[in-house]
Amino acid sequence: MYLRTIQRRNKDGTTVRYVQLAHNEWDPAAKQAKATVIHSFGREDELDRDALARLVRSITRYIDPDQGREATASPELSFLASRPLGGAWVLNELWATLGIDAAIHELLGQRRLDPRAERLIFAMVANRALDPMSKLSALEWAATDVAIPGLGEVGEDPQVLYRAMDFLLEIEAELGLAVYWATADLLNLEVDLLFFDTTSTYFEIEAADPAPPRAKEGSQQGSEEQAAPMPADEQEPVPSDTKKRKKPAGFRSYANSKDHRGDLPQVVVGMAVTRTGIPIRVWCWPGNTADSALIRQVKDDLRSWRLGRVVWVGDRGFSSAENRRYLQRAGGHYIIGEKLRGDSKEATAALARQGRYHVIAHNLRVKEVVIDDGAARDRFVICHNPEEATRDAAVRTSLIDQLSGAIVGSDRLPEAKRAELAARLRSSNRDLGRYLRTTSGGLLRIDRSAVAREARLDGKFLLRTSDPTLSAEDVALGYKQLLEVERAWRDMKTTLELRPVYHRKEDRIRAHVVLCWLALLLIRIAENAAADTWRNIRQDLQRIHLGEFSGSAGRLLQRTQLSATQDKLLHDLKVKVPPRFFELHPVASHSLDEA
Repeated sequence: MYLRTIQRRNKDGTTVRYVQLAHNEWDPAAKQAKATVIHSFGREDELDRDALARLVRSITRYIDPDQGREATASPELSFLASRPLGGAWVLNELWATLGIDAAIHELLGQRRLDPRAERLIFAMVANRALDPMSKLSALEWAATDVAIPGLGEVGEDPQVLYRAMDFLLEIEAELGLAVYWATADLLNLEVDLLFFDTTSTYFEIEAADPAPPRAKEGSQQGSEEQAAPMPADEQEPVPSDTKKRKKPAGFRSYANSKDHRGDLPQVVVGMAVTRTGIPIRVWCWPGNTADSALIRQVKDDLRSWRLGRVVWVGDRGFSSAENRRYLQRAGGHYIIGEKLRGDSKEATAALARQGRYHVIAHNLRVKEVVIDDGAARDRFVICHNPEEATRDAAVRTSLIDQLSGAIVGSDRLPEAKRAELAARLRSSNRDLGRYLRTTSGGLLRIDRSAVAREARLDGKFLLRTSDPTLSAEDVALGYKQLLEVERAWRDMKTTLELRPVYHRKEDRIRAHVVLCWLALLLIRIAENAAADTWRNIRQDLQRIHLGEFSGSAGRLLQRTQLSATQDKLLHDLKVKVPPRFFELHPVASHSLDEA
């Protein structure tokens, strides 16, 4: 039975519609079904709709509620919502391929922690890679603005994310080891060269964290310049100034800022990266921690990883006698940049040594120098970039012209005014001060000997290595790959938005840094596989949506059709294509959160 309408045209041209309850009966003579009217409800514009509602309620008493809703639903399919699927899908597949999900589940299970934290941790990592924001906003993003496989309902309380961050920090060390070996096996990582560097990230707060309380023994806890000290019998004499302990400070503290924001408290972040740019571990220290000792702690932390023969590559900030000795322990080696203008006698002797350069690239020449003073034998590689030398000379000429203009006519000034001018020039620009000298009579002049000394350093950088098997070319090219760490820092601070950091507790800040590392790991693997930038990859992937449709049969989750570019991208990433149809839910079921 069904309701039908018939219409009749009146003599005045108007049309009247009538509503009838009918059912079809087979007419054997006519050999077709004919409608038989059971009851007429009258004109459509004069219907007793309350009576129809009572009839519907009386009928639904004899069927299930779900059947009633299905029976009264519109037969047409309604488009309810659409969320980006592609980015989260690819990140989740890489996450699973690396075994990060399994490792987290195992580590959480050993501690009897909430296994659902794995999906929440992944949601925060995906948020950093796709649309970085605060954890409070990320919760709403995960619930309404993206389709994350297996996430389910997340609620409105951000504490679920904060608890997941606490779980992550608790398993950080073991997770780092598990992720490293899974990544090494999957990508056949070459870890003969490990690049290490640090950066700082600041906090826009009015004051630094207070110093930590004193320990029971009476000494204060806090960051110190010395970290992971060598045993006494292995130490060598070092200048007294390196033995000075830094004043204890809080986690977010003032120090020399690599972001040129010395007016704001900061923390120090370190990262170890392979020669292909894969970040294998990240560290976080108080903001006033000195670079000179950090690499020793990093080497100790990675000792249990059994990496075999490793050559550590670091910049000039890590070049100290203690660090070099420490990195050579257990058969390790190093390639470390030396300061051209430092106080190292060996470096000065190496730069003064005559010799012929060998061209290894159109913009790079190298010369090897061995300094053997009987007690130690150091290999130095002097690298010269002709293009950089031209640039250095042009910059120096501009500085000298600027300095000449600043001191012209200064001979007529009183002696006190000349001294004030000299102090102002030296404080405003260190490079300007390098070329300024004051004569015995108090006159300001260009220091031509300093100009000549600097000209001899144009386009050069100096490297020191302990590995006797590496050629000068390998040493130079290996050090140039340190740019991979700088690229990682750029991505951390821009693409993944390491800052602003919305947390104030030390543990939450550390967990935030670990989340950024995991996101960087995934996007770097994607970039290497697709030979493209994450910006372009993300843009193509985020155009793959998961649509939600509702009809009489229920709700359907269906992804959009893949373009040729998207299909090739998934193939290059070695990620399986998401299914065209995800699930067909009954009318009363949940929606996209269960995709």
